[in-house]
Amino acid sequence: MNLKGKNVLVTGIASNRSISYAIAKKLNEHSANVIISYQNERLKDRVLKLKDELKITLDAYQCDLSNDSEILSMKKNIVDKYGNLDGIIHSAAFAPREELTGKYLDNVTRDGFSVAHDISAYSLTALCKIFKDSLNESSSVVTLSYIGAQRVVQNYNVMGIAKASLESSVKYLADSLGERKVRVNAISAGPIKTLAAAGISGFNQILNVYEEKSPIKENITTEDVANVTYFLISNLSSSVTGQTLYVDNGFNIVGY
Repeated sequence: MNLKGKNVLVTGIASNRSISYAIAKKLNEHSANVIISYQNERLKDRVLKLKDELKITLDAYQCDLSNDSEILSMKKNIVDKYGNLDGIIHSAAFAPREELTGKYLDNVTRDGFSVAHDISAYSLTALCKIFKDSLNESSSVVTLSYIGAQRVVQNYNVMGIAKASLESSVKYLADSLGERKVRVNAISAGPIKTLAAAGISGFNQILNVYEEKSPIKENITTEDVANVTYFLISNLSSSVTGQTLYVDNGFNIVGY
C-alpha cells in the first residue's frame, strides 16, 4: 500500500544516521508527499543535501520546535502551499549533556529539567495544538520514545523523565484528537547510534546489553523504526491510538 497524496511532516532530521532520515526515506519510497523541518540555520545546508539525496521534492522548513511562533510560521507556509497534513513525525529531544551522566539526583538542575521537558515532550503538544485544525481526518501523529521512560537506564537521567512525560502526553493527545479521527502513537525504539545518542555517557555499553539480552540477540536499525512508522502513518493502523509500540527486538520483556 502506498501513501500517494498524503502530506507528512517529518521533523528532526540532522544527518543520514537520524531515525527521522530513515522515516522520511521510507515514506517517500511509499509515495507520500514528505515535508521536512530542521532546527536551525546551522543545519540548513546539510539537511538540504539530504533532501536532494532522498529525492524529496517538497520544501524543507527551518523550525525550532521550542518556539511557537516558528511552528506557526511553518504551519502557514505548509498549509498555504500544500494544504492540510495527513501525518506528523515528531523527532525532537534534548537535555544538557552534563546531565546525561552519573546519577540523576547528583546532576539534574531546574533549568535542565525544564529544557528537557520543553523540547523533548512539550514540543509534541505544541505541534498538535498548532496544527490541530490543519490535520485531515484519519491523520496520524507519531513520536519517538525510549525504554528509559519506564525503567532506570544509567546516565539517561532527566531524559527518561522527559520521555515519560512524552508517553503520557501521547495518551492525552490521542484522547483530545480522537473525535477528529486523528491518531497519536509513540515508538519506543531500542538504542541506535545517532548524533543524539552520542551525548549519552556509556552508550556503547547500552548497545552491548541490548544485543546480549534481547530475545532476538541483535540491535535494531533505523530502518526497523521506519517500517513501524510507515505502519502507523498508513491506514493499516486505523484502530491504533494512544499506544507506545516497542521496536527493540523484545528487550522490554526481559528481566535482567
